Amino acid sequence: MPASQSKRESLVRFIPCFAALVLVGADRPASTPAPFAERPKAAERLPLVLKDDFERDDLGDWEPTDAKAWKITRSGENRVLDQHRASDYKPPVRSPFNLALSRNVDVTDFVLDVQVHSTGRDYGHRDLCFAFGRQDASHFYYVHLGKEADPHANSIFVVDGQPRVSIAEDRTKGTPWTDGWHHVRIVRTVKDGLIQVFFDDMERPAMTAHDTRFTHGGIGLGSFDDTGQFDQIQLWGAAHARK
Repeated sequence: MPASQSKRESLVRFIPCFAALVLVGADRPASTPAPFAERPKAAERLPLVLKDDFERDDLGDWEPTDAKAWKITRSGENRVLDQHRASDYKPPVRSPFNLALSRNVDVTDFVLDVQVHSTGRDYGHRDLCFAFGRQDASHFYYVHLGKEADPHANSIFVVDGQPRVSIAEDRTKGTPWTDGWHHVRIVRTVKDGLIQVFFDDMERPAMTAHDTRFTHGGIGLGSFDDTGQFDQIQLWGAAHARK
Protein backbone atom coordinates (compact mmCIF):
# COMPACT_ATOMS: atom_id res chain seq x y z
CA MET A 1 0.00 0.00 0.00
CA PRO A 2 1.40 3.43 -0.91
CA ALA A 3 2.54 5.49 2.08
CA SER A 4 0.23 8.40 1.17
CA GLN A 5 -2.83 6.12 1.15
CA SER A 6 -1.89 4.63 4.50
CA LYS A 7 -1.61 8.14 6.02
CA ARG A 8 -5.02 9.12 4.63
CA GLU A 9 -6.68 6.02 6.09
CA SER A 10 -5.03 6.63 9.47
CA LEU A 11 -6.31 10.22 9.44
CA VAL A 12 -9.84 9.08 8.58
CA ARG A 13 -9.78 6.71 11.56
CA PHE A 14 -8.34 9.37 13.89
CA ILE A 15 -10.83 12.17 13.20
CA PRO A 16 -13.95 10.37 14.58
CA CYS A 17 -12.00 9.36 17.69
CA PHE A 18 -10.83 12.93 18.25
CA ALA A 19 -14.37 14.26 17.77
CA ALA A 20 -15.67 11.77 20.34
CA LEU A 21 -13.06 12.93 22.86
CA VAL A 22 -14.08 16.55 22.31
CA LEU A 23 -17.75 15.73 22.89
CA VAL A 24 -16.97 13.79 26.07
CA GLY A 25 -14.93 16.75 27.36
CA ALA A 26 -17.76 19.16 26.52
CA ASP A 27 -20.22 17.08 28.60
CA ARG A 28 -17.89 16.78 31.59
CA PRO A 29 -19.09 18.82 34.62
CA ALA A 30 -16.92 21.84 35.43
CA SER A 31 -14.81 20.90 38.44
CA THR A 32 -14.01 24.52 39.35
CA PRO A 33 -16.00 27.76 39.11
CA ALA A 34 -15.48 29.87 36.01
CA PRO A 35 -13.82 33.30 36.35
CA PHE A 36 -15.92 36.41 36.95
CA ALA A 37 -18.27 36.96 34.02
CA GLU A 38 -18.02 40.09 31.91
CA ARG A 39 -20.61 42.79 32.53
CA PRO A 40 -23.78 41.66 30.70
CA LYS A 41 -25.75 43.98 28.45
CA ALA A 42 -28.64 43.99 30.92
CA ALA A 43 -26.31 45.63 33.48
CA GLU A 44 -24.71 48.23 31.21
CA ARG A 45 -26.47 51.13 33.00
CA LEU A 46 -26.11 49.74 36.51
CA PRO A 47 -23.16 50.22 38.86
CA LEU A 48 -21.37 47.26 40.40
CA VAL A 49 -22.47 47.20 44.05
CA LEU A 50 -21.16 43.80 45.14
CA LYS A 51 -18.28 41.58 44.00
CA ASP A 52 -17.09 38.64 46.09
CA ASP A 53 -14.71 35.74 45.40
CA PHE A 54 -14.53 34.56 49.05
CA GLU A 55 -10.74 34.47 49.13
CA ARG A 56 -10.63 34.83 52.92
CA ASP A 57 -11.32 32.83 56.07
CA ASP A 58 -14.62 34.34 57.26
CA LEU A 59 -18.11 34.99 55.85
CA GLY A 60 -17.47 38.72 55.59
CA ASP A 61 -20.65 40.69 54.87
CA TRP A 62 -22.87 37.60 54.53
CA GLU A 63 -25.36 36.98 57.32
CA PRO A 64 -26.73 33.40 57.38
CA THR A 65 -29.97 32.17 58.88
CA ASP A 66 -27.77 29.70 60.79
CA ALA A 67 -24.06 30.50 61.04
CA LYS A 68 -23.18 26.87 61.83
CA ALA A 69 -24.44 25.77 58.40
CA TRP A 70 -22.10 28.06 56.45
CA LYS A 71 -18.34 28.37 56.09
CA ILE A 72 -15.58 29.27 53.66
CA THR A 73 -14.26 26.08 52.07
CA ARG A 74 -11.21 25.40 49.95
CA SER A 75 -11.96 23.89 46.55
CA GLY A 76 -8.57 23.10 45.08
CA GLU A 77 -6.69 26.40 45.04
CA ASN A 78 -9.96 28.31 45.27
CA ARG A 79 -12.18 29.33 48.20
CA VAL A 80 -15.98 29.26 48.03
CA LEU A 81 -18.98 30.08 50.18
CA ASP A 82 -20.21 26.70 51.38
CA GLN A 83 -23.62 25.88 52.81
CA HIS A 84 -22.44 22.49 54.01
CA ARG A 85 -25.35 21.32 56.14
CA ALA A 86 -29.01 22.00 56.91
CA SER A 87 -29.74 25.15 58.88
CA ASP A 88 -31.36 25.12 62.29
CA TYR A 89 -33.87 27.74 61.21
CA LYS A 90 -37.65 27.83 60.95
CA PRO A 91 -38.97 30.63 58.72
CA PRO A 92 -42.17 32.40 59.79
CA VAL A 93 -43.95 31.01 56.71
CA ARG A 94 -43.07 28.21 54.30
CA SER A 95 -39.97 29.37 52.40
CA PRO A 96 -36.27 28.42 52.06
CA PHE A 97 -34.59 27.24 55.26
CA ASN A 98 -31.02 27.96 54.21
CA LEU A 99 -30.06 31.50 53.24
CA ALA A 100 -27.01 33.72 53.53
CA LEU A 101 -28.07 37.36 53.18
CA SER A 102 -25.83 40.16 51.97
CA ARG A 103 -25.65 42.92 54.55
CA ASN A 104 -26.15 46.54 53.47
CA VAL A 105 -27.52 45.67 50.00
CA ASP A 106 -30.87 47.20 49.05
CA VAL A 107 -31.42 47.46 45.31
CA THR A 108 -34.24 48.11 42.86
CA ASP A 109 -33.22 47.06 39.33
CA PHE A 110 -30.35 44.58 39.38
CA VAL A 111 -28.43 41.83 37.64
CA LEU A 112 -27.06 39.07 39.86
CA ASP A 113 -24.35 36.82 38.41
CA VAL A 114 -22.93 33.83 40.32
CA GLN A 115 -21.18 30.49 39.94
CA VAL A 116 -23.01 27.69 41.79
CA HIS A 117 -22.38 24.07 42.75
CA SER A 118 -25.15 21.79 44.02
CA THR A 119 -23.68 19.37 46.57
CA GLY A 120 -26.91 17.70 47.68
CA ARG A 121 -28.19 14.27 46.77
CA ASP A 122 -29.70 13.73 43.34
CA TYR A 123 -33.51 13.63 43.57
CA GLY A 124 -36.53 15.45 42.13
CA HIS A 125 -36.29 18.53 44.35
CA ARG A 126 -32.49 18.88 44.30
CA ASP A 127 -32.13 22.65 44.45
CA LEU A 128 -30.37 25.90 45.08
CA CYS A 129 -32.23 29.15 45.82
CA PHE A 130 -31.68 32.89 45.33
CA ALA A 131 -33.64 35.47 47.32
CA PHE A 132 -34.17 39.09 46.27
CA GLY A 133 -36.49 42.01 46.92
CA ARG A 134 -36.27 40.98 50.56
CA GLN A 135 -38.16 43.22 53.00
CA ASP A 136 -38.05 40.84 55.95
CA ALA A 137 -38.27 37.10 56.65
CA SER A 138 -41.89 36.95 55.47
CA HIS A 139 -41.75 39.22 52.40
CA PHE A 140 -39.43 38.55 49.46
CA TYR A 141 -39.04 36.79 46.13
CA TYR A 142 -36.90 33.75 45.50
CA VAL A 143 -35.84 31.57 42.62
CA HIS A 144 -35.90 27.83 43.19
CA LEU A 145 -33.71 25.94 40.72
CA GLY A 146 -35.07 22.44 41.20
CA LYS A 147 -34.25 19.34 39.20
CA GLU A 148 -37.90 18.62 38.36
CA ALA A 149 -40.61 21.26 38.03
CA ASP A 150 -43.85 20.98 39.98
CA PRO A 151 -46.05 23.49 41.88
CA HIS A 152 -43.36 23.83 44.57
CA ALA A 153 -40.14 23.40 42.61
CA ASN A 154 -38.15 24.96 39.77
CA SER A 155 -39.97 28.26 39.66
CA ILE A 156 -39.99 31.90 40.72
CA PHE A 157 -41.85 32.35 44.01
CA VAL A 158 -43.17 35.19 46.10
CA VAL A 159 -43.38 35.06 49.90
CA ASP A 160 -45.92 37.70 50.95
CA GLY A 161 -46.83 37.04 54.56
CA GLN A 162 -47.96 33.53 53.68
CA PRO A 163 -46.41 30.31 52.30
CA ARG A 164 -44.61 30.80 48.99
CA VAL A 165 -46.61 30.99 45.75
CA SER A 166 -45.25 30.30 42.28
CA ILE A 167 -45.49 33.29 39.93
CA ALA A 168 -43.49 32.02 36.93
CA GLU A 169 -45.15 32.59 33.58
CA ASP A 170 -42.64 30.46 31.69
CA ARG A 171 -40.19 27.89 33.05
CA THR A 172 -38.32 24.79 31.99
CA LYS A 173 -39.30 21.29 33.03
CA GLY A 174 -36.37 21.20 35.39
CA THR A 175 -32.83 22.35 36.14
CA PRO A 176 -30.18 19.99 34.72
CA TRP A 177 -27.99 19.73 37.79
CA THR A 178 -24.68 17.88 37.59
CA ASP A 179 -21.99 17.48 40.22
CA GLY A 180 -20.02 20.34 38.66
CA TRP A 181 -20.22 24.12 38.66
CA HIS A 182 -22.88 26.12 36.81
CA HIS A 183 -23.54 29.74 35.87
CA VAL A 184 -26.67 31.50 37.16
CA ARG A 185 -27.89 34.99 36.30
CA ILE A 186 -31.01 36.82 37.53
CA VAL A 187 -32.27 40.01 35.88
CA ARG A 188 -34.81 42.26 37.61
CA THR A 189 -36.46 45.49 36.42
CA VAL A 190 -39.06 46.88 38.80
CA LYS A 191 -40.93 49.27 36.46
CA ASP A 192 -42.45 46.43 34.45
CA GLY A 193 -41.93 43.81 37.17
CA LEU A 194 -39.69 41.66 34.97
CA ILE A 195 -37.80 38.74 36.52
CA GLN A 196 -35.62 36.56 34.29
CA VAL A 197 -33.53 33.60 35.38
CA PHE A 198 -30.71 32.10 33.29
CA PHE A 199 -28.94 28.79 33.90
CA ASP A 200 -25.73 28.18 31.91
CA ASP A 201 -27.38 29.49 28.71
CA MET A 202 -27.18 33.27 29.05
CA GLU A 203 -29.21 33.90 25.88
CA ARG A 204 -32.46 32.09 26.70
CA PRO A 205 -34.10 32.47 30.13
CA ALA A 206 -34.99 29.31 32.01
CA MET A 207 -37.76 31.17 33.87
CA THR A 208 -39.67 34.42 33.45
CA ALA A 209 -42.18 36.28 35.63
CA HIS A 210 -43.63 39.75 36.16
CA ASP A 211 -44.51 41.08 39.61
CA THR A 212 -44.36 44.57 41.12
CA ARG A 213 -45.29 44.17 44.78
CA PHE A 214 -41.68 44.45 46.10
CA THR A 215 -39.81 47.19 44.25
CA HIS A 216 -36.55 46.91 46.18
CA GLY A 217 -34.84 44.82 48.82
CA GLY A 218 -31.94 42.63 49.84
CA ILE A 219 -30.50 39.52 48.23
CA GLY A 220 -29.55 36.10 49.51
CA LEU A 221 -28.14 32.73 48.43
CA GLY A 222 -28.82 29.21 49.64
CA SER A 223 -31.19 26.30 49.20
CA PHE A 224 -34.61 25.21 50.31
CA ASP A 225 -33.46 22.08 52.11
CA ASP A 226 -30.28 20.93 50.32
CA THR A 227 -26.63 22.03 50.31
CA GLY A 228 -24.46 23.94 47.85
CA GLN A 229 -21.51 26.20 47.17
CA PHE A 230 -21.28 29.69 45.65
CA ASP A 231 -18.50 31.74 44.12
CA GLN A 232 -17.63 34.65 41.80
CA ILE A 233 -20.65 36.70 42.84
CA GLN A 234 -21.31 40.00 41.09
CA LEU A 235 -24.29 42.27 41.64
CA TRP A 236 -24.96 45.28 39.46
CA GLY A 237 -27.82 47.31 40.84
CA ALA A 238 -29.56 50.61 41.45
CA ALA A 239 -29.47 51.50 45.13
CA HIS A 240 -32.83 52.07 46.77
CA ALA A 241 -33.25 55.69 47.80
CA ARG A 242 -34.51 55.71 51.37
CA LYS A 243 -37.09 58.36 52.19
